[in-house]
Amino acid sequence: MNLRTIGCVELNSVAMGMRTADEMVKAAEVDLVVARPTCPGRYIVIVAGDTGAVTSSVETGCRIGGEMIIDSFVLASVHPDVIPALSGTSLGVDINALGVIETCTSASCILAADAAAKAAAVNLLEIRFAAGLAGKAFVVMTGDVSSVQASVDAGVAGVGDSGPVLSHVVIPSPSAGLKAQIL
Repeated sequence: MNLRTIGCVELNSVAMGMRTADEMVKAAEVDLVVARPTCPGRYIVIVAGDTGAVTSSVETGCRIGGEMIIDSFVLASVHPDVIPALSGTSLGVDINALGVIETCTSASCILAADAAAKAAAVNLLEIRFAAGLAGKAFVVMTGDVSSVQASVDAGVAGVGDSGPVLSHVVIPSPSAGLKAQIL
């Protein structure tokens, strides 16, 4: 699977989200990375493949989803930490400083995570979609304090017009208790 380009369509309807996911996969030669409901009654679709196919797939998704679209993007040259962080499978990473960026949409959180990962030497630990979060999403990263701060700043800026960013924080020396909850 080519994970260098990803595309995302986030919708305000589970039923329309499922239809959109189906049509996106049928429209172009892409791999379906994520297709699932999120809160509150939203649905996110993420596809991967070559840039042309992903672009075509996302355009189809936006056309099919119509007025139910909340957010969408095509992201070429996605950072390699993004896909594992989507499923929370970043393993074997020592937690130093923590950075957290909280956004209003899942799509904007992925954009923030990619920009953060590209900005400095950090490891993305998790990108959590809006399950039980009233539609919000967040990304958690670790590294040394200066790298985490640079990454959080870049991630906040990387959201661009997809925003808004609700909150962001750098925790220089997280407690052992908090670390245990993250791992």
